[in-house]
Amino acid sequence: MTEYSTSERTRQKKDAKRTAMMNAAVRVFAQKGYHAATVRDIVRDADVAIGTFYFYFPDKETLFVHLYEETADFLLQAMEQAINSRADLPHQLLKGIQAYVNIALYEPAVIQLLLVGGVGAVPSLAERRLEFRERLVKMWQRPLTAALTQQTIPPQNVRRVAEGYAGAFDEMVLNLLAYPEPEREAETAVQEMALFALRAVAYAGS
Repeated sequence: MTEYSTSERTRQKKDAKRTAMMNAAVRVFAQKGYHAATVRDIVRDADVAIGTFYFYFPDKETLFVHLYEETADFLLQAMEQAINSRADLPHQLLKGIQAYVNIALYEPAVIQLLLVGGVGAVPSLAERRLEFRERLVKMWQRPLTAALTQQTIPPQNVRRVAEGYAGAFDEMVLNLLAYPEPEREAETAVQEMALFALRAVAYAGS
C-alpha cells in the first residue's frame, strides 16, 4: 500500500467520523434542545469516542455554530437552485417554496435547528443567524426585483416584501410540521403559500 493511499484512507475515516457527529448532533439538538443536549449524548448517537469529539470541536457551542452554518448553506443552496431553474415569478415562488417544504418533510431536524434551535441560548450564534436571515431575504428579493423590472408587479418596496415572505414561509412550514401527517398536507400547503405570495405583491402577469 502506498503512502498516498494510506493517508487518503485515513482522511476519509476522519471525514466519516466528523459527518457522523454532525448528523448525530442535528438529531440530538432537535430532540433535546441546546441546553439539555450534552456532548455524551452526541457521541453516543454517533457511536464515536468522546475524545474524537474533542479532536474536532473544543465544545458544544462551537459544534452548534458549525452545524448551523452548514445547514443554512444546505437549505439556501437547495432553494436558490430551485428558484433559478425558472424564469417567471409564479414558478420561481412555487419551486422555491417546494424546495423548502421538501427539506422540511425529509429533514425536519434541520428546519428545527435553523428556525428554533439555539435562539437566545448561544451568544456566538447571533451574528450567524442574522447573516442567514439576510441571505434568505435577498434570495426572495431577487425574483421580486426582476418582476418589478418586467412590470408584472406594481411599484413597491421589494425588500420589505421579501422580509415578509421569509417570516411568513417560516411560520407556515413550522405549522405544517406540527400536523400528524404533514406529507399529506404538503402539496396543498405549497400551492397556498405560492398563491399568498403572488396576491401579496398584486402579480399581474399571465
